[in-house]
Amino acid sequence: MFKLARRIFPGLNWLRGYNARLFADDAIASVITAILLIPQSLAYALLAGLPPQAGLYASTTPLIAYALFGSSRVLAVGPVAVVSLMTAAAIGELGLDDPAQQMAAAGALALLSGGFLLVFGLLNLGAIANFLSRPVINAFITASTLLIIASQLKHILGVEASGATLPELVMSMAGNAGNINLLALAFGAGSLAFLVFMRGGLQPALTGLGVPANIAATITRAAPALLVVIATLIAASMSLADRNGLDIVGELPTGLPPVQPPLVPLEIWRELLGPAALISLIGFVESVSVGQSLAARRRESVNPNRELFGLGAANAAAALTGGYPVTGGFARSVVNEQAGAQTPLAGVFTALIIAIVAVFLTPLFYHLPKAALAATILIAIWKLADFKSLREAWRYSQADGAAAFLTLFGVLFLGVELGLTLGVTVSVGSILLRTMKPHWAQVGQVPGTHHFRNPNRHEVVLSPHVYAIRVDSALYFANAHFLEDLLAQTMAEHEGITDVVLMCPAVNFIDASALVSLRTINQRLSDSGVTLHLSEVKGPVNDQLMAAGFGDELSGEIFMSQYAAMRTLDPQTTLRAEGVD
Repeated sequence: MFKLARRIFPGLNWLRGYNARLFADDAIASVITAILLIPQSLAYALLAGLPPQAGLYASTTPLIAYALFGSSRVLAVGPVAVVSLMTAAAIGELGLDDPAQQMAAAGALALLSGGFLLVFGLLNLGAIANFLSRPVINAFITASTLLIIASQLKHILGVEASGATLPELVMSMAGNAGNINLLALAFGAGSLAFLVFMRGGLQPALTGLGVPANIAATITRAAPALLVVIATLIAASMSLADRNGLDIVGELPTGLPPVQPPLVPLEIWRELLGPAALISLIGFVESVSVGQSLAARRRESVNPNRELFGLGAANAAAALTGGYPVTGGFARSVVNEQAGAQTPLAGVFTALIIAIVAVFLTPLFYHLPKAALAATILIAIWKLADFKSLREAWRYSQADGAAAFLTLFGVLFLGVELGLTLGVTVSVGSILLRTMKPHWAQVGQVPGTHHFRNPNRHEVVLSPHVYAIRVDSALYFANAHFLEDLLAQTMAEHEGITDVVLMCPAVNFIDASALVSLRTINQRLSDSGVTLHLSEVKGPVNDQLMAAGFGDELSGEIFMSQYAAMRTLDPQTTLRAEGVD
């Protein structure tokens, strides 16, 4: 029975050998992670444009679902800044004013995102994490960070502001500059100063006083929770919300939400399909990056296909319990790992702690100033803005740099979804452009060796009647005609050629369009009295060509190596290259 359960829920494999020591490590780590996660969850829900309780709900059942289906032992899933921003952008496009409808739409977004991830998992598309180039991801995160900072300044300043782009947010806040709430500004500035001190000054001070480094680090990480307590006590004791109009969290529902699917009209499901696809892609890329980084430090591994199921199940669980899209978060995962978590049971314990908070302690958050929550977001995400990597991408490759800067521009000035779509389109387009005209070279034998290289880079011996050409790319529909034109031009420029050898060490696959082009090239060369040969064809590619009957149609031979081809077709030139008269 247990074997069957492990097949259905692969995460149960960590139960084998579970003992009291592992239990103690997981329990301690869960308490520390929950201390960080509770204020973060409330803050990220506000960033997503949702009631604060949505953040708590998204930090309970998703952790349990991931523990059952995921592959990382220490990854902590839940609301994260970038996905929260994308959720806000998607929900904002729907024009919903009722918080209940907004939460239902957020649940639908999570369910669609989970559905995409599960379908990708069924199709074993774990490699989809490589779909986005690193410069595009860095640019997207940098632009999203700037948008998040701009969106949270309204809470720091205590003004009304709206918009999905940087100009809209800036203009909206500028229009309300005369309504700045000085009390909110004081709370926001004070909260930022407190968190900066706790991050940069407290830990060295504690270690200087002889406090063990691990305890000092734990106290420092509890700074957001301590800020929540202090800010709430100050606002409540002085009734600042009533007297001075300080914007506070207000009343949160007590207890867990009913387990039910999100109920929204069909047209909303349709409008959320595109955003859900992008959220699932970004969330998966972020989660796998974090999981693999932590696993490498522990000499463990993360299975991308398993991660698709784990994150898909986590998002489905969030959708059914009042949450919104989730993924693996860097900060909380690092805290979870450094606090000593050994298995995903630490995540389950964390979920139980947050559930207890949601059931019994939500009234305590009533007087929590939103300015303090905004400060926790700003401190958590400001380092994610990475302009240095954008400059380096431009210096190394202008195509990658252009994709990155277009992504940055698009997210800031067109919106999150359009910006990311623009970056992906440009990135994929640049790849297509590069492979449409792949690098190629005529090759000759390097004297005294069996190696064949480009004569523009090396001193080589060329055959007077055998033209050897190397194409450094897979052959497919986008470059098939390029190869036809290249060889036609080459034959027109080189008289006396009797044999052409297509050297294929970099050809990983040949699709149906390229096969048609090879047949065309073979026929055209044959009609002009030139024989076509192939060399160094990879095994799987050769198998496909043979199965298609190309081996029988080929006018020449398929050689194991370029040296064998030249030794057979022009032995005199080969001997000359080897120094034999």
